Amino acid sequence: MTVGEGRRVTITAIAAEAGVSVPTVSRVLNGRSDVSPQTRERVEELLRQHGYRRRAARSRVSASLIDLVFNDLDSPWAVEIIRGVEDVAHAAGVGTVVSAIHQRSTSARQWLQNLRARATDGVIFVVSDLSPPLLAELRRLNIPMVVVDPAGVPAMDIPTIGATNWAGGLSATEHLLSLGHRRIGFIAGPKRLLCSRARLDGYRAGLEAAGIEVADELLFQGDFYHESGFAGGAAMLELDDPPTAIFAASDQMAFGVYEAVRRRGLRVPDDISVVGFDDLPEARWASPPLTTVRQPLAEMGLLAARTVLRLAQGEDIETPRVELATHLVVRDSTAPL
Repeated sequence: MTVGEGRRVTITAIAAEAGVSVPTVSRVLNGRSDVSPQTRERVEELLRQHGYRRRAARSRVSASLIDLVFNDLDSPWAVEIIRGVEDVAHAAGVGTVVSAIHQRSTSARQWLQNLRARATDGVIFVVSDLSPPLLAELRRLNIPMVVVDPAGVPAMDIPTIGATNWAGGLSATEHLLSLGHRRIGFIAGPKRLLCSRARLDGYRAGLEAAGIEVADELLFQGDFYHESGFAGGAAMLELDDPPTAIFAASDQMAFGVYEAVRRRGLRVPDDISVVGFDDLPEARWASPPLTTVRQPLAEMGLLAARTVLRLAQGEDIETPRVELATHLVVRDSTAPL
C-alpha cells in the first residue's frame, strides 16, 4: 500500500493489511495489553511503514465492547445466553451491548450505523442467518463475528457455537419409548432453523429405530413459544386416538402443553407424559417439574464471548464449529404407560 500525496492512511486500511480487526489496531495505538505480541509487532510495523501519526490521547478512552445480537429478546433462553456472555465480558473488563434486530428492517440499518460509531471489539449473533449485505459490511469493517445456534448453514470463515440438537431429540424420544409410549406427539420449532430440523430428525430417528412409523397427525408445527405449544397440545388431545406422550422442542412449548392438558381436565404425567427442550430455570419449578433436554445455553454464550475476544486479539480459531453436548434431565412430567 502506498499513501498518496496529502493523504493519511486510516486504521481501517492498517487493519485490512494486517489481517486484524479495527478494534485490535485501536488497542495497539492505545497501548493496551490485551493484544498478542505477534499481532502487536505486525501492526506496529505497518504503522511505521506508513508513517501513521498517532492522535493526541483523548481525555476519556472508549471502553471495549462486545455486541450481542438477537432476533428478539422475549424468550427466557436469551437471558441464559446473555448471562454466559456477561460472565466472560465482566472478567475481561469488556462491556456488552445487547440488541434485537431484524436484518431486513430499518432496525438493522440503524444498528449497523451505531456499530460503526462505537468501534466494537466483535459481534455475537444468536440464532441468526446473516443476510449477504450485512455480512459483506461487517467483513468490510473487519469486525470479528461468532454465531450462536446458526439459523442456516453459516459461512465457512465464521465460527459457530451450537448444541447437539439431533442427539437431544433422540434421547428424549428414547426416554419416552423406554417408558412404554408408542404414540408420541412432537411439536416442532420453526422450519427455517437448523436446530428445529435437527430435533425433529432426532425424534424421527428414535421412532424409526423402534420400528414405529411417524404419524402425520402427531406432528405439529410450532414456533418455540408458549402459545404454539398450547395449540399443538390441544389439537393432539382432540384426536380420536390421542398421544400418550408429547415431546415439545422447547420448554416454553412444553409449558403450553401443560396448559392444554389442564384445560382438558387431565393431569401430567398421570394422563399424558410431556418432555421439553432447553432446561430453562422454570423447568425445575413447574408443576410437575419438567423432564427436558438440557441445552447448555449459558455455556454457549460463555464460549462465544471467549471466541470473539480471541478473534479481536488476532488469534486463530482452531475449531470453528463447536457443538456442546445436550443431555436428558428426568423429572416428574414423564411416567410409564
